[in-house]
Amino acid sequence: MNLRLLAAAALATTVLAHPALAQTQEYRVLTQNRDIGHLKLDRQGQTIAVDYDFKQNGRGPTIKEQVTLDKDGAPVSWTITGRTTFGNAVNESFKRTATQVSWRDLSGPGLLKGKDLPKYYAAQNGSPLDVALLAKALLADADRAMPVAPGGTARLTERARNCFDGPDGKLEVITYELSGLSLNPTYITLDAKGDLFALATAGFLIARKGYERVADEPLRNLSEKLASDRFAQLQAENAKKFAGPVRIRNVRVFDPRAKALSALSDVVVSGSRISGVVPAGSPATPGETTIEGEGGTLVPGLFEMHGHMGQEDALMNVLAGITTVRDMGNRNDVLDILVDRIGKGEVAGPRIVRSGFIEGKSPFSSATGKLVASEAEAIEAVRWYAARGYNQAKLYNSMDPKWAPVVVAEAHRLGLRVAGHVPAFSSADEMIAAGFDEITHVNQLMLGWVLNPGEDTRTLFRFTAQARFPALDLKSDKVTKTLNAMVAKNVSHEPTIAIHELGLTALDGVPNPGAVDYIAHMPPAEQRQLKQALFGADTPKQRADYIAAFAKIKETLAEMHRRGIMLIPGTDLGGGFTYHRELELFGQLGMSPADVLTRATLDMARYLGQDQALGSIERGKLADFFLVPGDPTKDLKAIKTIRMVSRGGTVYFPDEVYTKLGIKPFSTPPKVEAAK
Repeated sequence: MNLRLLAAAALATTVLAHPALAQTQEYRVLTQNRDIGHLKLDRQGQTIAVDYDFKQNGRGPTIKEQVTLDKDGAPVSWTITGRTTFGNAVNESFKRTATQVSWRDLSGPGLLKGKDLPKYYAAQNGSPLDVALLAKALLADADRAMPVAPGGTARLTERARNCFDGPDGKLEVITYELSGLSLNPTYITLDAKGDLFALATAGFLIARKGYERVADEPLRNLSEKLASDRFAQLQAENAKKFAGPVRIRNVRVFDPRAKALSALSDVVVSGSRISGVVPAGSPATPGETTIEGEGGTLVPGLFEMHGHMGQEDALMNVLAGITTVRDMGNRNDVLDILVDRIGKGEVAGPRIVRSGFIEGKSPFSSATGKLVASEAEAIEAVRWYAARGYNQAKLYNSMDPKWAPVVVAEAHRLGLRVAGHVPAFSSADEMIAAGFDEITHVNQLMLGWVLNPGEDTRTLFRFTAQARFPALDLKSDKVTKTLNAMVAKNVSHEPTIAIHELGLTALDGVPNPGAVDYIAHMPPAEQRQLKQALFGADTPKQRADYIAAFAKIKETLAEMHRRGIMLIPGTDLGGGFTYHRELELFGQLGMSPADVLTRATLDMARYLGQDQALGSIERGKLADFFLVPGDPTKDLKAIKTIRMVSRGGTVYFPDEVYTKLGIKPFSTPPKVEAAK
């Protein structure tokens, strides 16, 4: 599972470009050189019909649209129907008259009245057609900026030019930055007439049919570079490296061993490491920079244990106090570049601990890491990851479960741990017997207790089948057998509770449970995205079953914690603000706030074998920590108002960055006194 709203899946519903106004036009959707779907546009007069469908990892949007344009090419009516990536039903509409603009989407209805109303609409769950029409209009606008319904101002800026050869001959194309619709801009490529040629991200492409293969790598690389340049600028403007030692005065330090706060102290950093934790008011030495903590709490850097890192996630995690992320599967070459750029200080980002993703080839394969078609290829993939210093192997849905014992044995021989999903047509019991060190996602663990033989978990069924959870008896033999085996073999579990809360309990039209504390700080477009369900529920009973399923999940996890099974905090939702919610949910399993903070810091440093350098604030350790004004040992919500983050001695004041992203501040930066 991967979100933003599941990152690559949401790509399609949030970032696409602009249709050519020919009678018909087809675009192909590619990821890692695999054709996974289409965007088809059929224009008849002033009406455009859209067929948009792609599937990756057994899921993706299925969308139909009907749009009527005025004589200038602006929409006057729009209907969008279908299903989102995770199956939520879409019935979205837009209408524009001379005196008002109205719309309805999953977040609710909207209405604007008066003069000079927006002519263009940013869809919540549509195809690329919205940005497509908008981009063409912006090209014809004098300042290439205009208001958009429901809100915001869209801007178009030229970034690069290319030429590609294909069935219609050589086409000169221009890539533009389209900004103002979300936290990050979209990079779209248009032909000389202003019609869509392609849209690309580092791992995903939508391109005009016949040109998709020649444009794939160049445009993906260009998109990655443009995004990198933007994040490099944010790093250059906001990362603070002070000459000489830095003294953070008057703070209480959270000690994860004692699970308590220290007396008022000063923490001194020299270079990338902590050089002292001394009583508050201790004399400073010449040349020190002083940061005033004002009695706040200094917390060791947090560990997000389920990421799929991209540049945006890298920045947002650091600003949220997350200084280490375990990447659970990625495009290896793309992650190589990101890790290198973070290491050089070119962009902000956490320390990344890498998992080697291994997936079997099938019609439902996830295009991540290494795809294998045999046991021998799976073993070779393990060796490849081990030789490159990966921390563990992660096995996925389509891998043949019969290979697991041999693959796990080879991983263990080479010093790698093994975690993962439960491959289709097997169970957690079988993977525990095969030697898994960790089971990923609580639904993957629990499905073995409710599935019937032959049921396929490579599709959305692995989510919808959770509706069977409420009937589970946690004292039953099948549940007891699994949990006993986990205890006996010291198997850990990474439940990703927040993504299950989102999927099973979020409702259309209201803030999702994990966003309640921060949604008001987000730009209007982001608020809109945070007010919709993830998993579709077609009846009140189905939603009630899902809500009851989440209650059963928490009951199961509380029992696992009671038994001493190691539960690992990770989101699979990009981390950042959602990771704070993950920790709150851990606090509902029988853990105190101090227990949760210890689990998210020193426990995870030990789990990854990094506790000699990370996990606590002590002399000689790396300077990874963050400052909050409250006491998170009494109320975990205190970690949501971060004033300062140190990542290896590089200091960030999050609110300075948030304001540049359109996010309202959560606190205030501390006072800094320059070195004397």
